[in-house]
Amino acid sequence: MEIDKNVWVPYTHDMMNEDEFKKIKIAYSLFEIIYEFLDIDKKPRYYGTDVPIFHAEIHMLKAIKENEGIHVAGLANYLRITKGSISEMTMKLEKKGLIKKERDTQNQLKIVLKLTPKGELAHKNHLKAHEEYNQMILEILKDEHEEKISFLNNFLLTLKDKLSDFGEKV
Repeated sequence: MEIDKNVWVPYTHDMMNEDEFKKIKIAYSLFEIIYEFLDIDKKPRYYGTDVPIFHAEIHMLKAIKENEGIHVAGLANYLRITKGSISEMTMKLEKKGLIKKERDTQNQLKIVLKLTPKGELAHKNHLKAHEEYNQMILEILKDEHEEKISFLNNFLLTLKDKLSDFGEKV
């Protein structure tokens, strides 16, 4: 998604010198990156399976994999979402053949969640996608000096902290 800088730039450009303007352009590069990530996250992926899997679904598969045999209430707690949301999504994942529900052997009243072989494949390919992302970042930064990397890391961490305060003020 392209940001319409023409709406923002004329108002602020007149209010700052060129050096300030160059720095502020960084903010709008960050906006473009954020929107690109949002666009990527909206689109389902197949992760080597025959079914489309959305961002929230693949992360639920990850949570189930990391907590083998977890039940609905435990998963809701772990992901900090409602049991109703968990139930709705687990039904979708079960229909897609990515998870299975089984009775807990120690408590027959509880249903535990497990990945199917297709769910295992999706999880494995999701981890691979994260590895590819990490490699992309490493490639971009491979020839940079430690000072630049440290500056970039500190900048992003400081921005993250200040954004949470900024969000509460607006």
